[in-house]
Amino acid sequence: MTNLSAEPERSPRGQTALPIHAVMPDLLASLQDCANAVLVAPPGAGKTTAVAPALLTEPWCSGEILLLSPRRLAARAAAERMAANAGEGVGHTFGYATRMDSKRSAATRVTVVTEGIFVARIQADPELTGVSAVLFDEVHERSLDSDFGLALALDAQGALRPDLRLVAMSATLDGARFSVLMGDAPAIESAGRMHPLTLRHIGRAAEARIEDSVAVAIRLALREETGGVLAFLPGVAEIERTAERLDGLGSGIVLHRLHGSLDPAAQRAAIAPDPEGRRKIVLATSIAETSLTLDGISVVVDSGLARRPRYDRAAGMTRLVTERASQAAVTQRAGRAARQMPGVAYRLWEEAATAGLPRFDPPEILEADLSALTLDCALWGVTDPRSLRWLDPPSEAAVQEARARLLALEALDGDGRPTAHGHAIARLPLSPRLGHMLVRSGERGLGAVAAEVAVLLGERGLGGNDVDLETRRRRWHSERGQRAEAGRKLAKRWASLLSPLPGREGLGVGRSRGSAALSSHQPTPSPSLSGRGEGLAIALAFPDRIARRRDASGEAWASVGGRGFKLDATSSLAREEWLAVAETQGMAASARILSAAAIDLATIEALFGERIATHRSVSFDPANGGVQALRERRLGALRLSSGPDANADPEAIATALLEGVRSHGLARLPWSDAALALRHRAAFAAAHGGAELALDDATLLESAEDWLAPLLANKRRLDAVDPGTLTEALRGLIDWDALRTIDRLAPTHFTSPAGSTHAIDYAAEGGPRVELRPQALFGLATHPMVAGGRVPLVLSLTSPAGRPIQTTRDLPGFWAGSWADVAREMRGRYPRHPWPDDPAAAPATLRTKNADARAGKAR
Repeated sequence: MTNLSAEPERSPRGQTALPIHAVMPDLLASLQDCANAVLVAPPGAGKTTAVAPALLTEPWCSGEILLLSPRRLAARAAAERMAANAGEGVGHTFGYATRMDSKRSAATRVTVVTEGIFVARIQADPELTGVSAVLFDEVHERSLDSDFGLALALDAQGALRPDLRLVAMSATLDGARFSVLMGDAPAIESAGRMHPLTLRHIGRAAEARIEDSVAVAIRLALREETGGVLAFLPGVAEIERTAERLDGLGSGIVLHRLHGSLDPAAQRAAIAPDPEGRRKIVLATSIAETSLTLDGISVVVDSGLARRPRYDRAAGMTRLVTERASQAAVTQRAGRAARQMPGVAYRLWEEAATAGLPRFDPPEILEADLSALTLDCALWGVTDPRSLRWLDPPSEAAVQEARARLLALEALDGDGRPTAHGHAIARLPLSPRLGHMLVRSGERGLGAVAAEVAVLLGERGLGGNDVDLETRRRRWHSERGQRAEAGRKLAKRWASLLSPLPGREGLGVGRSRGSAALSSHQPTPSPSLSGRGEGLAIALAFPDRIARRRDASGEAWASVGGRGFKLDATSSLAREEWLAVAETQGMAASARILSAAAIDLATIEALFGERIATHRSVSFDPANGGVQALRERRLGALRLSSGPDANADPEAIATALLEGVRSHGLARLPWSDAALALRHRAAFAAAHGGAELALDDATLLESAEDWLAPLLANKRRLDAVDPGTLTEALRGLIDWDALRTIDRLAPTHFTSPAGSTHAIDYAAEGGPRVELRPQALFGLATHPMVAGGRVPLVLSLTSPAGRPIQTTRDLPGFWAGSWADVAREMRGRYPRHPWPDDPAAAPATLRTKNADARAGKAR
């Protein structure tokens, strides 16, 4: 597919005109009559570098023009391009200001600033004194700072600066929506300038690593095309792995990396033509999608992937997610190939899949952590951020969560107003968490350490990529290079902003974000806290991410916030017991630790002593039938220490024992034989006409609070309960009439015709059973019964030696049937005992035949 450009025009100075010059009269006329305008200009139109210089000569423009850029690299490149077009060096008429670097002077009329710098500036000076216009470039990217900066500018314009000009500019802008947001501002649309562009959808194997596929596509492009190659990859790691796979391309090719972690010199080299005329390959993140023209590039290789921060509200953390790029993004990427000459874009997906890509990247305000936004709004005097003018207002749930976090950081009071500490945090050009870290660390004499930690967290690659921030900080101190030095200067500037706060001891902050320090005094570090400052600083910023090792390998960690973390077992931090975790990646349930520092328990206790809660727990131990009483000290979901609790509450112990019986059964109690017999008799009686007499498990457990709990007082084990008291407790559950019913239906004993008494076993299999010798039953012609004569006793008949010889539920039938065979066998074994042929007519006896004869003579 191709896109033909128009014939080039000539600017008034004789230079080749940009397409934006065709609509510049319309834009200037609109800004004469109206304070706001919307400019839609495709890539290559020249909006970034042509609009601001054109406004300088307008009669209403007597002050400075601020041009907002989404990235530091783009800001610096835009300022350099405008200065070069004017024949000047950067820092005269055209300058820039970013977090890491700035070049401007008293003569500067156009300052290119990153969006965060603008938010800080308008917060410090709501009237934007000396500023005539603010140009919002690339607003289609919908970053949080861009949306917020525009909302603040519109609010300031309406209340304080009706003369302030505001222009929203973008290549893929929804002009109608922005026009309405900005008070029905005129929308001017410019044609683009693009050379013919060919799209080649080459796809890739699903199982292949993205760096392998990109490297293959680059080698293909080098063979089939001319010109430099720009490849888009999701992140720095993929860039490095792709660079490894492209090793040995030859002396006529030079490979550059392009991402935010590079030194400015390396970034400039990637953008500029190669001084030796070699063919360029640039491996870039999405940083190169917009605002930049890379000289000599005519081929784009697009992986189709992007890595973006996504805030996990449930976990309270932002994680980097690799996902498909949007249609708007891949269009911008492809356009990089045809900025200066006809180009080709190789896409690593099938053509039909383009329609399935999301149309646009979602606005960051709908997905980001809104803590900084909510605090800044409170400082602006707006307690509800939703009351400002937004293209997409933030959700109420997100605002409420941000307020809760700011309340925990002591930045807001209960009414949502900023506290003195909140003002101190906001004066620092940092997120609320990191601002809180810097201020509180400064109060402990560790402001310089905390400032360096903040730089390391914001500038990936400084000091290497070790997970251990202490190691990275140490290596960074010895690094040389523009970026390392700029980082050190930035840390010193942040640390210098700490100054005494009125009315309290310790350190606070200076006048405003970016202001000079009121005092460079730093208190002496506390001896107990100065050993491992990196861990202390991180813990202050992320108290919910303090983590403790869960296994011997150091791979699994549990955190104060209840989340699980994973750490590479080969990391030096894997040997530590405690970590303060700053950054993670992946699913919140087992996110991978990206950066952390060691911390010790003493420091944790010193920092968060008021949040540490002591928990006493008493639980039943089924192994010994006793209780396990523990005393734990917890910080959130994390156990700091535990041990036996010698002073456990006796009532809690009794409750645990009672729950142990409920969970593991009544059999855990030391029942006496009498108690067990009573329960069995009651169960039998209940089943045969006395239902109210039940002493079964379910009934006893249901009423255990009444009869068992008093027996557990001052006991630590179930076997310490007196069996006799258990029996009496059971009897106490049955009234006198019920006991009589039990005795009637389930008598305890059977008395034989011989006068012997035998306990009835109501738990025996087959029914109530008695064991006795048949001689005791001689003369009995009917079978013994229980349950009011309804249930026959099971008679277990034994030999004189106590060995079983017969079991019967029908004694008359036994006498008339198998008795003859039993008697014949028993006479031979036990000849001294009587074995009559007709036992039903014989006298019952427990004596031998001789003993009976002697007794008869005696009578």
